[in-house]
Amino acid sequence: MAAKIGCSANTLNSWVKKAEVDSRQRAGIPSDMAEKMKALERENQELRQANEILRKASAYFAMAELDRRSK
Repeated sequence: MAAKIGCSANTLNSWVKKAEVDSRQRAGIPSDMAEKMKALERENQELRQANEILRKASAYFAMAELDRRSK
């Protein structure tokens, strides 16, 4: 069957498994949930980076304020 549609047997097998998961016939994470998880993980990483930048900026400005007060 795979040769008839122009793909490898492994590719066809993975498509069938994915379709079974998406239709809840097989255990696993459905495609839509996997996409949402990836998006949330990306957003989480961006927020962590933003927090790190803000933490460093806060420390920098706090030290600058201490230096300014001591002069």
